[in-house]
Amino acid sequence: MNISDIFAEKEGIFECDLGIVHHFSDGLYSKEIKIPKGYDAVSHSHVYSHLSILAKGKVIVKTDDTTQEFTAPACIEIKAGVHHMISALEDVTWFCIHATEETDPLKVDQVLIQEK
Repeated sequence: MNISDIFAEKEGIFECDLGIVHHFSDGLYSKEIKIPKGYDAVSHSHVYSHLSILAKGKVIVKTDDTTQEFTAPACIEIKAGVHHMISALEDVTWFCIHATEETDPLKVDQVLIQEK
């Protein structure tokens, strides 16, 4: 089963407050999320490659082609156009870091998330 199929199967099942915090600097944006143990941050892809920082916890990152386990601290490259899903094996603090001039938290996902 590919990541898009997993997303469709799980959509709406594991909804929780991810405690999102937006961080902005000159030309940089970071989205901080908290993923509770046992939850999945479901599939999406980005227009541009970017780095993600696993600051706390342990995760499995799945794509259509790979499954990798990471333990904090870890810096993970997420390639452009690759659907990925994060499964929390422990309580997690995760940062997605993007190069963008967008500074409006309500618009940043529209700029960075690729349509399915």
